Amino acid sequence: MPRTGILFGAGSKKESIMTDISAVSAPRTSLAADYFALLKPRVMSLVVFTAAIGLYAAPGDINVLNAFAAILLIAIGGGASGALNMWWDADIDAKMRRTANRPVPAGRLTATAARNFGLVLSVVSVVLLGLVSNFAAAALLAFTIFFYVVIYTIWLKRSTPWNIVIGGASGAFPPMIGWIAATGSLGFEAVLMFSLVFIWTPPHFWALALFMKEDYSRAKVPMLTVTHGRVETRRQILIYSVILVPVSLALAFSPVGGAIYLIVSLYLNMAFVKGAIGLWRRPEDAAINDQFKKEKRFFRLSLLYLFGHFLALLMEATLRQFGFSWMSWLGF
Repeated sequence: MPRTGILFGAGSKKESIMTDISAVSAPRTSLAADYFALLKPRVMSLVVFTAAIGLYAAPGDINVLNAFAAILLIAIGGGASGALNMWWDADIDAKMRRTANRPVPAGRLTATAARNFGLVLSVVSVVLLGLVSNFAAAALLAFTIFFYVVIYTIWLKRSTPWNIVIGGASGAFPPMIGWIAATGSLGFEAVLMFSLVFIWTPPHFWALALFMKEDYSRAKVPMLTVTHGRVETRRQILIYSVILVPVSLALAFSPVGGAIYLIVSLYLNMAFVKGAIGLWRRPEDAAINDQFKKEKRFFRLSLLYLFGHFLALLMEATLRQFGFSWMSWLGF
């Protein structure tokens, strides 16, 4: 039987019948594990990391306890978005191998339970962030949840191949939220962090779509690989990878950047553009024959790319704690 817990209700009769059927083949997991899975923990870890760097790199004065609480609440808000996404996308998740074992399509939780869980976490995270930090950060967190659930999940994802281009903004907001939580205002450095994640998102997800095209086709999700084919998707990956170079390097010459960030960014950009060129030149039959090994490698590289840039920002922020400023590496 699909489990909901007393708080979240059992959903409709039709929903219960559907989930009862799918539950037959679903592996057994604990109720707590299923609710935790609704939060999309792997995605949430990226939210936590970028938000934490945005907060840490900001010039504001925030005590450790409030900083920890702010990051935790941003993470909960990100998890709330994930739960609401799984509520709305339960039908297409059931058709995709990558997502078929999620709690709702697998029948372990009802869509109603996922929706109610997400709504409760949304309200709690936004209200508490306003109380422990400031209401500007809380307002941006609320807008981020709205953008991901309504603009991306409900509207863009099923209506346009450019879904991830526009919808990717939702994943780029966390460093801005962290920055505002620390300072109470928006700095251009936070906008540069947003831009880095925003431009990085399309090539990252299009790389995934290259080797998951059949999944998206089966679910009738108009990803670029489905509507325009893999050749055009490879070309777009290269275009966005090239655009990403100046966007990412701009942070090196901002107050949050420095020599370490510049070196890291140059290396990662060379590797990323080189990988994108390799995908662009890659014959389709070669990709099929080796089961998209290079595409999967580029997807992993994209994760390393973003992690490396924000790790470099963390190192620069730590150096500034010891009196090293970005001016010092220019000789000023």
